[in-house]
Amino acid sequence: MGTNDSTAGGMASGCRRVEAIMGTVFSLDLRDDIAPEAIDPAFAELHAIDARFSTYRADSEVSRLGRGELPSAEISDELREVLELADELRRMSGGAFDVHRHQADGGFDPSGIVKGWAIERAQRLLDRAGARNYTLNGGGDVVARGTADDGLPWRIGIAHPTERDRVAAVLGLTNLAVATSGSYERGDHIRDPRTGRSPDGLWSVSVVGPSILWADAYATTAYVMGLDGLGWVAAHDGYGACGITRAGRLVTTDRFEALRLS
Repeated sequence: MGTNDSTAGGMASGCRRVEAIMGTVFSLDLRDDIAPEAIDPAFAELHAIDARFSTYRADSEVSRLGRGELPSAEISDELREVLELADELRRMSGGAFDVHRHQADGGFDPSGIVKGWAIERAQRLLDRAGARNYTLNGGGDVVARGTADDGLPWRIGIAHPTERDRVAAVLGLTNLAVATSGSYERGDHIRDPRTGRSPDGLWSVSVVGPSILWADAYATTAYVMGLDGLGWVAAHDGYGACGITRAGRLVTTDRFEALRLS
């Protein structure tokens, strides 16, 4: 949420693809000459993950598990992997991230880690297909591989939470990812699992780092923590963060600032 990918110059080769998945828009901007059908497996994977993990589908595996209809012995390897990652993050964050305790509206909901995990799986399939220079944007969470035209880094804009006609910052990324979490697009849908209340210290948090999976998960966690969450993110090697306070102030860590173009 809240991140836009943009580039300068024309596209000499490659393709663009946009599909509605997970209740949002996924877009691929590919700058390599590979067969269009070579990217089909990546999008098929995203659709399959949506079917398995959607909290809006009564027949999804996540919904069935949340209702107590799915024995633990019958959980898929994919869901088990996500639950193990979520449990690792719960321990790392001291409970600020917890998919079992109102991380999102309602009860059990692993959405705070699933999208980044899904994008990373799709990224691997794109890489396997020979893609080297592309951005994959899932609802504002972006993985930027290789470079844009003329060997330049990809220019990734962080949307301003209250001034929708401008960006809060622009990053230059090569083989990195950025994800944003906040309340300004969907309202106060993120809860602090420790209190059950919505965080009120920041409008949004954006996290940049080598993995879209962890950038996405860290962004949600840091948003819950407030300004202290920026330092928590910075303590993880290779990751940086930017927070926008309710007063409109931009607060960044050193790693984020080092990648900032404007």
